[in-house]
Amino acid sequence: MSQIPIPALSSSGFSLTKEHFVVAVPVAVVAAVGGFLVSHYLSGRGCKKGQVNTCISKDSPKVVHSFDMEDIGTKAVYCRCWKSKKFPFCDGAHAKHNDETGDNVGPLIIKKKDA
Repeated sequence: MSQIPIPALSSSGFSLTKEHFVVAVPVAVVAAVGGFLVSHYLSGRGCKKGQVNTCISKDSPKVVHSFDMEDIGTKAVYCRCWKSKKFPFCDGAHAKHNDETGDNVGPLIIKKKDA
């Protein structure tokens, strides 16, 4: 450490010594690590995991719907936002959800191929 040139700012009357560096470097490292940890903690709080399904079949351990392809007809439109009053079918509730949240969710559309 004694070979590192230490600048002297004689015009301002301020000079850096080896002792200044010995104190300043650990303080700077601790401040940088502390700032990183605080920012990491705060950014994780904003992305809390929450429930997607707020009201559909809450007494069931898992919401599952099954349909036979023969029963669908030519086209079926299913809800993926969990806001539909006709769940599992889409009623367009995702449009309001997207406006309120900035999300871009839409329905699942299943169509039969033309023969």
